[in-house]
Parts: sequence; structure tokens; C-alpha cells
Amino acid sequence: MDFINELRWRGLIHDMTPGTEEHLRSGRVRGYIGFDPTAPSLTIGNYVQIMLLLRLQLSGHQPVVLMGGATGRIGDPSGRDTERELKSFEELDRNMAHQKAQMQRLLNFDENIPNHALLLDNYEFYAQMNVLDFLRDVGKHLTVNYMMAKESVQRRIESGISFTEFSYQLLQGYDFVLLHRRYGITLQMGGSDQYGNITSGIELARKIDGQRLYAIVTPLLTKADGTKFGKSSSGNIWLDPNMTSPYRFYQFWINADDRDVPKLMRYFSLKSQPEIEALDVDPIVAKRALAEELTIRLHGAEEFASVQAVSALLFDPKAGPETLRSLSERTLAQVAEEIPAPEIRIETVQNHCNILDFLSEHTGIVTSRGEAKRAIQNNAISINKVKIASIETAITPEHLLHSRYILVENGKKNKYLVRATTRG
Repeated sequence: MDFINELRWRGLIHDMTPGTEEHLRSGRVRGYIGFDPTAPSLTIGNYVQIMLLLRLQLSGHQPVVLMGGATGRIGDPSGRDTERELKSFEELDRNMAHQKAQMQRLLNFDENIPNHALLLDNYEFYAQMNVLDFLRDVGKHLTVNYMMAKESVQRRIESGISFTEFSYQLLQGYDFVLLHRRYGITLQMGGSDQYGNITSGIELARKIDGQRLYAIVTPLLTKADGTKFGKSSSGNIWLDPNMTSPYRFYQFWINADDRDVPKLMRYFSLKSQPEIEALDVDPIVAKRALAEELTIRLHGAEEFASVQAVSALLFDPKAGPETLRSLSERTLAQVAEEIPAPEIRIETVQNHCNILDFLSEHTGIVTSRGEAKRAIQNNAISINKVKIASIETAITPEHLLHSRYILVENGKKNKYLVRATTRG
């Protein structure tokens, strides 16, 4: 696979420095991208750049992940109109430990292959360096005029930028110098908002070491409606399944704007050019293919099967009691995130609660015993996919799925997953 040609047809090159294409074709290259641990998990916004590293690796080159143990303590002004709130060292360390574990699953770090991924931390570069050494060895080589010309600084001139964030490009730039010295890394990649910081590193390498380094930046991925990619109506889409369930992750891709689908396929799918172009004709089919591919790649085939089971439970009228009882406790927990999930005291179920009281007083699914009675008489109420025919029915521990859940349906559209709890 030719890395540059692969990026070109996928629309992933916003800019690159002169000579980069020739450099990448001259032999195996080590290229890196930096990730600051400012959040407790990576997001699908980060995954744009992780895919860049993955494609670099699939092209026979060596990808390097640089965790920002140092730069994360400073705060990157790129793409921001206001000063970033500094995180505590303890929070940054927790975030980084979690993100490192995530990275281990997203790239191939098997040392038995020649282009295995590397995982580094730039805190190791600066932990023993004092401010006088940094100002003398690094700060001396870039003028304030040069640093002021960067877009990340220019957009903050009116609102103000602290010296801390102003110095960020020196740290990121010197990262590149040290990575080349210690590991022979010659390529830095990132989003187009990082181009100023990246070229500062190239300039420092030229002035300090007389070395020529290279860069590629991708376009910033935005949605057709102009909003930022990587967020949904409920917030960030995280790669951690405990922060964004695999079902919600899957649904994010399914619910993508049709206009965005060709771009998303090219950015994130590992399918070939002919396969992707064949899917371009039907955005619905393409979205399903992409959602399946990414859910399996990031969360595994078992979680994808759970996603399908949740979808069947919520939307397939043919799904019956057998389907429901086959679902794992973890899958039902995902269902509870997607539909109303009222709570009921476990003792109430253990004491064999009358169905009318269950629906009205204890769960609030209906507003009164009278409404509950009418719903049952109209054949509208199902418990665990079984129609309730009698107002004398009792809800008992046998109704609990995994000793905790009861699925209630009031008509075809109103679904509730009641959770039995010991809380008062």
C-alpha cells in the first residue's frame, strides 16, 4: 500500500511539507502523532488521527504514539478561543494510564513485526530539565515574531493568551527534535489545526541540529451541518464502552447525515477503494456497513452481537420472550440507557406486587390504577414480552431478568426497563 496515494484518494491530506512524499517512498519511516491526556478516554475525534497511524503501519512504516505527559500539563491553545483549564497532575496521570491501555488495543504493538507501534511519553523528555536549560537550549531558536504568526496564537490576540499556552508550541516543537535524536523519527502528523506547532518543530530541528524533518496534516473533520465531528446530542462519543455504550457508538454511525457518509467511509473504513465506491450509491447500506465494521473493530464481535440484540429488542416486533431472556446482564444495562428505566424496590417485587400498583404507584409507567386497568383490558401491557390478560396478575421475583430487570411495554411504542434496587 502506498501511504500517500492511500491518503490522497481518501481525502486525508490537507497539507504536507516539501519532500514528504519522496521521503515516505525512500524506505521505512517512523512517524508520530501526539495525544494530550486531557480527557478520561479517547474519543472518535481522536480516532481520526489513530486511523492515520494505522494506515501508516499498514503501509509498512512504523507508527509512534506520543502521550503528552508534559504538554498535557501546559494546555494546547490550538483551535480554542479561550484559555484551557489546567488539569491536576493526578487527573492527567489517570487519564494517560487509561488512554495508553486504549492505544494498545488500537494499533499493533507486537514486537515480532518490524514496524510494530511504539508508545512514548514526552514527560520523560522534560522531567529533569530546568527552565533555564529550556529557555537557553530551545527558546533561543524561535523569535517571538515567528511564534506570534502561528494561527493558534493569532486567534487569541484579542481575547488574550497566557505565557503558558504561548510556550506550548516550543514544547511540541522540541518534542520533534528529541524524537528524531533518540528514535530516528522523521515524520509528524496531525490535524490541520496542529500545522503551526508541527512546523515549529521542523524549524527547531533545522536550527538546532541541522536536520530536515517532515509533516502531513489532515483536514479537520466536520459534519455537513457545520457542527464538530465526534459529538452527538448527548455529548462526546467516547471509545470507552463504559462511557459510550457499544449500542450508542453503533447508533452514532447509523444516524450520520447521508451527506457525510462518503467522507466517513473514506476516513474510517479499511475497505478498499472499489468496495467503498460501490457503497457510495446507497448511504443507508454504507452506514450500516461502517457501523458494523467500526463496532467490531473497537468493541469486538461479541459486543456487536449485543448491539444487534438491543436493536432487535427495541425495534423488531418479532422479538419474543426467548430473545429477551437470551440477553446478558451487560446488554440489558445498555437497553436501560436507551429507554426509560424507572426503579422499584426489590422488596416490592419479592412481596408479589399487584400489576396495577406496579404500573402506577411503584414505577409511574401510568398515572393511576384506573389507567393501568384500562391498558390491561385493551391488551396493551406486556411484561417481558408476554401479554398481561388479568388485573390480578402479580409481579414476582420470577419476572426479574438477571435478578434485576423487568421489561414493560405499554402499546407498541412505549417501552420501559424497570430496575429492581435496594436503594430507598
